Amino acid sequence: MHKVKPHPQYPPEEGRYLRGNDFSPVTVVIILNTDADKIPPEIEHLVRVGVETGAAISGTVQTANIGIEKIICNIVSNTNIRYLILGGPESAGHRTGEAIKALFSDGVDEKKRIIGTEALSPTLYNVPVEFIERLRKQVTLVDCQFKNEEVIRQAIQACYQEAPVSFGNYVLYDPGAYQEPPLSGKLNWTVTKPWAEPEDEKERIAKQKMLEMIARMKEKQGR
Repeated sequence: MHKVKPHPQYPPEEGRYLRGNDFSPVTVVIILNTDADKIPPEIEHLVRVGVETGAAISGTVQTANIGIEKIICNIVSNTNIRYLILGGPESAGHRTGEAIKALFSDGVDEKKRIIGTEALSPTLYNVPVEFIERLRKQVTLVDCQFKNEEVIRQAIQACYQEAPVSFGNYVLYDPGAYQEPPLSGKLNWTVTKPWAEPEDEKERIAKQKMLEMIARMKEKQGR
C-alpha cells in the first residue's frame, strides 16, 4: 500500500487536536458545542478515542468558518488522510456539523460560501478554492455524529482495512495516499471576524457608506 511523508510543515495550523500516526488514513473531528475553556469530559474522551484508535489527527471544531478552514489546511498537507470521521453533538448556534456535511455533499459557491447549510457564517474566506476542491477529492466523510465511542472506534478500524468492509452505509478500506502531492499553506487571514462580513452586495454597500460617514465625522472632530 502506497504511503508518503506529509508535507514538512504538516500540520500547518494550530488547534485543539491531538496528533497521532502521520500515515493513518483517518482524521477524527468532534463537534464542540461549549466554550473552548469549558470542554466537557465526554468530548475530550472522544478526541482521545480517536487518536488512541489510530487517527492521524483527532480534535474538536466549533465554528463553521475558521474552524473548518483549519481542518482543510491540515488535511490537504497530508495525502495519507482519506477519511474524515465526524462525531460528537451538534452546535446549536453554529450548526458546524451540518456545515461540514454540506461542504462534502455540495461544495461552495463563487463566494466560497458552503452550499446547502444554514450554519452561522459558513464562508471559507481564508483558504484557496484549490484547497477546498482537494479536500473533497481526497477525503470521504464518514458521518458518526451523535454516535458513541464504540461506533467511532469501529469506523476508524474499518478505514484501516486493506480489503473493503461494510460499515453502516459505507464501504471502507485504506486506498493509500492520494495520488497528487500534498498542499501546504496557512490561513491567509483576510477575514478574522467572518460573522461581521456582509452577506451580499447590498449589505456591503451599506457597510461601506457607514464607514465613509464615520470617517467624515472623525475628520470633522479633528479640525
